[in-house]
Amino acid sequence: MTVKQKWGHWRRLDNAAKLFSAASNKQNTRVFRFYCELKEDVRPSLLEAALERALDTYPLFRSVLRKGLFWHYLEKSNLRPVVREEYKEPCSRIYVRDKKSLLFEVTYYKKRINFEVFHVLTDGTGATEFLKELVKDYLYLAHRDEGLEDVSLHPEDMTVQDQENDSFVKYYSEEARRPKKRKGRAYQLKKTQKENGRLRVHERVLSVKEVLEHSRRQGVSMTVFLTAALLCAIHEEMTRQQEKWPVVLMVPVNLRKFFPSDSMLNFFGWIEPGYDFRNWDGSFEAVLDQVRQQFQQELTKEKMETHMSELLALEMNPILRLAPLELKNLCIQAGAKIAEKNVTAVFSNMSAVSMPDAYAGYIDRFGIYTSTPKLELCICSFGDKLSLGFTSRFETENIQRNFYRILREQGIHSEIVEPDFPEPDVPGELEMKVYKGFCLLCLAAVLLMFSLHWNHRPKVPWTLFTAGGIASMWIASTIGFFKRHNLLKNTMWQLVLVTVGCIVWDLLTGWHGWSVDFVLPGLSIGVLCSMMVISYIQKYPLRECMIYLVMAAVYGFLLPLILVLTGTVTWRLPSLLGAVSCLLFVAGLVLFKGREFKEEMGKNLHI
Repeated sequence: MTVKQKWGHWRRLDNAAKLFSAASNKQNTRVFRFYCELKEDVRPSLLEAALERALDTYPLFRSVLRKGLFWHYLEKSNLRPVVREEYKEPCSRIYVRDKKSLLFEVTYYKKRINFEVFHVLTDGTGATEFLKELVKDYLYLAHRDEGLEDVSLHPEDMTVQDQENDSFVKYYSEEARRPKKRKGRAYQLKKTQKENGRLRVHERVLSVKEVLEHSRRQGVSMTVFLTAALLCAIHEEMTRQQEKWPVVLMVPVNLRKFFPSDSMLNFFGWIEPGYDFRNWDGSFEAVLDQVRQQFQQELTKEKMETHMSELLALEMNPILRLAPLELKNLCIQAGAKIAEKNVTAVFSNMSAVSMPDAYAGYIDRFGIYTSTPKLELCICSFGDKLSLGFTSRFETENIQRNFYRILREQGIHSEIVEPDFPEPDVPGELEMKVYKGFCLLCLAAVLLMFSLHWNHRPKVPWTLFTAGGIASMWIASTIGFFKRHNLLKNTMWQLVLVTVGCIVWDLLTGWHGWSVDFVLPGLSIGVLCSMMVISYIQKYPLRECMIYLVMAAVYGFLLPLILVLTGTVTWRLPSLLGAVSCLLFVAGLVLFKGREFKEEMGKNLHI
């Protein structure tokens, strides 16, 4: 059964997504992988058809991330996902700034179906539901001739509005806020990083029955038991000097267990259980008892509501809401760096994955792991198989070894899962090498010009002019290279860059005014026309290119007008003609495309 309702053209990011959109980078891509290991080889054509069926059920996964003046936002797209055989390092970057692309990827390798997603789009619970739908649709298409019946995995009355409901905002309460407690610094893992900083994945499988029985004998949950084991495993690698800092884990919590929600967006909190090993008596039971108490104290609806409301209060601060996006991003990145020092590692339990009995026989197990700059352990179960996935960017695997030895000492045995990945094809490396080579050549040419000038001292400083020209070319090329994924944004950057460059050249050559009299108005009109040509050739819809057309027109109107009013220009006519043309262009958009104009300004300027 698919959900047939339409969904909104765009929507705001939830509270967690705003953090992930600002803080993602090459080393911490904020991408996680949920996968399903089947008992048969994957057939690509059927997987592609299954993906289209899954997207009909969960259409919000067709979103792309766009940038506004104050916040990022998610926008509906008509992009079609391409199913590929696995080709790159797990949890590699999916979101590339300025590149319009979907925020998830579906790949396969032998018997494995991989679903990788950027955390802006959904959380672990949402990813679980999507992967379950995808696997169900695949198995139905593969085995319907054998009598396998199609079934629905979601509530019959679930709507798209339920899926894209922002539950953070829904359950926000100012009354729930409490004064924040200052957190202390936690012990930080500092080991030799793996070559190139690539992600290292270490997986094993345990028996769910075995772990549950042992945990219940100890009077705790599986999560509490494994949390205590991980704390002890990390402690074994600490020196006496390092014991002055506690070992603290971040443990994500699914808020849907406390607040009813069918949302597919991010809706999670976290707790931070830890242990100070300075006065430890050496017993595992002591750590286990303290972790149990911390879970009991922190895993309450009141504590989760308080923590959630503290995060929302910061987002809703009127001063911060009016800050430009780039300034917000810098603040969020700084805050994320500080927050990283409060935890040692991350432990995420995605709980049990269930499938209808008719489908379960075709599935071996599910698994999950994520990108991380730290050490992270993710677990999930299917049937009696508990899949554990350690990820890190460190060369050493001592903590993982310690963790499984502790489990073995507790009577729990594990089965090693050998890494089964194809040789990664790292895209973009050749492009970056060519760019770095170009930078080196430009630097060499500039140094050569300075050397010639120093040695010959020509009356006409052609060497300095040449060096300046090379530097200008390098700046323009650099912006073009890094903004190559969005031609319209690239053009806007070039407009600003060439304007500033011409004014600087005019100043350095004695100021004749040609830069503001002729170049600026002519360039503004030329860029506006080139944007329309690019939009026509690339077949961009008006909604997608309107914000850049408006930015170029406003730039071409305001700057020449200001220069005329301040008496900076000598020849006024070109500036006035350019300003009037840009003003008429904006007026035409408002008059003939008023609805689209209002909507685009609304989503790009929403606070």
